[in-house]
Amino acid sequence: MASFDFSAEIRELRAVHASIAAVSDLEGIERAIAELSERAADPQLWDDPQVAQQVTSALSHKQAELNRLTSLGSRIDDVEVMVELAEAEDPQSAQELLSEARTECVSIRRKLEELEVLVLLSGEYDQREAVVTIRSGAGGVDAADFAEMLLRMYLRWAEKNGYPTKLLDTSYAEEAGLKSATFEVNAPFAFGRLSVEAGTHRLVRISPFDNQGRRQTSFAAVEVVPLIEQTDAIEIPEAEIKVDVFRSSGPGGQSVNTTDSAVRMTHLPTGIVVSMQNEKSQLQNRAAALRVLQSRLLLLRKEEEDAKKKELAGDIKASWGDQMRSYVLHPYQMVKDLRTGYEEGNTANVLDGGLNAFIDAGIRWRASSRSAGKD
Repeated sequence: MASFDFSAEIRELRAVHASIAAVSDLEGIERAIAELSERAADPQLWDDPQVAQQVTSALSHKQAELNRLTSLGSRIDDVEVMVELAEAEDPQSAQELLSEARTECVSIRRKLEELEVLVLLSGEYDQREAVVTIRSGAGGVDAADFAEMLLRMYLRWAEKNGYPTKLLDTSYAEEAGLKSATFEVNAPFAFGRLSVEAGTHRLVRISPFDNQGRRQTSFAAVEVVPLIEQTDAIEIPEAEIKVDVFRSSGPGGQSVNTTDSAVRMTHLPTGIVVSMQNEKSQLQNRAAALRVLQSRLLLLRKEEEDAKKKELAGDIKASWGDQMRSYVLHPYQMVKDLRTGYEEGNTANVLDGGLNAFIDAGIRWRASSRSAGKD
């Protein structure tokens, strides 16, 4: 333990914690908690359950945010006390205390790094829940199978992080896999975190569908949009929407519903199409489809606004390439993000939802790219 400089480590932890606290605006968080607590205490709030849910969810999120910051400060104080106590103990007890203090330092540093990433999520819609759509691309049946692999990967990621999800639509391919799938991730900052996953994903492997065992490259696209809120007020005239109804079906065309409850909604001015079939009634599917359509139009409006800003600011190199990540299962094992350079050799872990390191690297890369664009 003599080689570990606790004084320097504690000073650095305090400095990182202080910089995060400054950027996080502790006073603003405390004001928000006070305002939300006052609203939550109003007996009339529950006259509108949806608004009440939004208020209580926002309050819980702000309280958790404040607790993360204050608890880490307290843990740094505790480590300093442990090191001081070790100086007065016998060698064996001192060794145990210092070992515990070093382990705690490692844990605190990891938590601070996670908090640093959250601080970078300061975009207009980053705090929102997310709607994710996965579509198979070039590669035939392998691409459809890859789309299904990606769906499982993201659902497992959400499960591991304790984020509730809701599957909205699945369109199965004829032989295997998925043509497309859409789902919600219902957690604060889900959009901010998952938005760095948007783009084209590539899979290289020996195709299980090729009887000659040849290597196959296939592609799938991931789209991430923020879930709209009532305050967004995206009004869509009925004349701009075409609604088709059809019968829900599962793999192989097996009927899972005996009524025409599935809904396909087309926004005529933009050509955006949304399909929903996972709810039990046509009305529920129509409401879910409209919500996702509004979310996509919200993001489209934001992209148009950003495009205008870029035009005024001059040409800035594109932030996203057509292909953002490769999953190579043959002739070697590697998942690599082509934007950040981050890679992992444990492909099974990544495809089982081990995405946090990729997402964190993507958030840091995006923040540095935005900073470079402003310079």
